[in-house]
Amino acid sequence: MKATIWHNPACGNSRKTLTILQESPGVELTVVEYLVDPPSAAKLAQLYRDAGLTPQQGLRLRGTDADERGLPEASDSVVLAAMVAEPKLIERPLVETDKGVRLCRPQDRVLEIL
Repeated sequence: MKATIWHNPACGNSRKTLTILQESPGVELTVVEYLVDPPSAAKLAQLYRDAGLTPQQGLRLRGTDADERGLPEASDSVVLAAMVAEPKLIERPLVETDKGVRLCRPQDRVLEIL
């Protein structure tokens, strides 16, 4: 099974999710450090749609100025553009497999798509 994790190595949840993926037999893993290589707005839209989330639900509020900028109430296109311009606004980790996409908070949510 192929799996892609949008990963931030400084994040504990992201590291724990990565460990679960690395220790799962048969997983062909791609790790994308999204702060260095951010996904496009189209890719983010697809990930959130497949996860059953809105872009607003995928916003990282802690440690960002998303609230002050009104992003939780902004349109999808505004939120996605902000995330592409400032990837720190993307809540992590996002994991995509053939079985779906999950925002893995807590990290055990990754098991739903393995």
